[in-house]
Amino acid sequence: MARLNPRALNRARPGMAAGSTSNRHRLESSITVPLSTKPEVKSASLHGVHSNLRPMHGVTAVCLMAVCLMATIIGLLAINRIVSGNGNRDFVEYWAAGKLLVQGANPYEVAATLRLERSAGANFGYPLIMPSPPVIFFLIAPLGLVGERTAAILSGFFLIASLGLSIHIVWLMLGRKLGLVHLFCFCLAPVLACLMGGQIGIFLLLGVVLFLRFHESQPFIAGMALLPCAFKPHLFVPVVIVLLVWVVCRRTYSILVGFGAAVVAACAVAFLLDPFVWSQYMQSLMTAKLTEPFVPTLSKLFRLLIHRNTVWLQFVPCVLSCCWALWYFLTRRDRWDWMDQGMLLLLVSVACAPYSWYTDEAILLPAVLVGIYKTRGSGRSLLPFALIAAAPLVELLSGLWITTPYYVWNAPAWIIWYLYESRATQQKSEILA
Repeated sequence: MARLNPRALNRARPGMAAGSTSNRHRLESSITVPLSTKPEVKSASLHGVHSNLRPMHGVTAVCLMAVCLMATIIGLLAINRIVSGNGNRDFVEYWAAGKLLVQGANPYEVAATLRLERSAGANFGYPLIMPSPPVIFFLIAPLGLVGERTAAILSGFFLIASLGLSIHIVWLMLGRKLGLVHLFCFCLAPVLACLMGGQIGIFLLLGVVLFLRFHESQPFIAGMALLPCAFKPHLFVPVVIVLLVWVVCRRTYSILVGFGAAVVAACAVAFLLDPFVWSQYMQSLMTAKLTEPFVPTLSKLFRLLIHRNTVWLQFVPCVLSCCWALWYFLTRRDRWDWMDQGMLLLLVSVACAPYSWYTDEAILLPAVLVGIYKTRGSGRSLLPFALIAAAPLVELLSGLWITTPYYVWNAPAWIIWYLYESRATQQKSEILA
């Protein structure tokens, strides 16, 4: 494969940081699509570029069109629920907590939360208590200054903007080689479920993407960008372990400094809003019993298959994934790339989380985009991607909501697909070498 000239690449894309350039260079070395596309270069690597230009097979095109159609329908339903101020959305728990904060009350109080949610039109039959820690207060407190409908519209706008920005950043990091295929990520079921429910998974996605963008060029900013991940830290346990070891190996301690500074600032805001908030949060956790309700995860399924009443079984997949993550990093630390090996780590981390909802899989979008990049680079069909993306859309349209066990398969399916495409690109790279 033709050698990549870093100077030429910097001249071609002066807006990209040097860290992102080296990151993209390493990813290109494992895939067969070169960033340089000069017509006079005659090498085997050009086959990867030509394969990107080949038309899709009929079945793949039909499946992708079906994905777009179903996603459009669900997207319109989500926008309608946002604009109409439908109180029967998960968003109402964040608005109620913000309203209680503004009023100087306990944002985790059950009776007050239930009263506010019913005033917004929610009829769940039980209160939705926000499970996120107080570091999220800087984000939800402004929601309490307005009514539920206005807050829902503002939140929906920022969710859509964060989603578009995340997809655009990853597309730029991958060298703009995906054409318009990257736009299919707007059609992913977890993303649309986030918009329908008003969940915060898309904000977590933006934090992950900003870390990937700045972790080499501006590590302090990258560390600050990880603050949204603290809203649901249980999703990132294996990632955190590898990140800490990676920081020590690379001596990029400014990432930890940036994250610490962001957490301290968020905690300061929470303290100003409610000095007793941490004790209130701990009391809420003890009474919530988050491990009892059914959630469509491998960890919950593992516990139910072995022994329903043994709670610690739900944490076994997470522990095993942490051990695997440490081994996976140590055997590849000399060539570790967060945009390659890090994507598989992210997929495994979310799939093995002890507690998560289907909307949390929105943070897997960078891994899906990298998988598409590998697929197009190797000239393989996008049909597997189309099928994995289409199936949960069918489930949503058929009325199967995300609390049912029919969504357990999705995260493992993305892992298998990513491994398949990684292996295919590696084999093609070896043949063309």
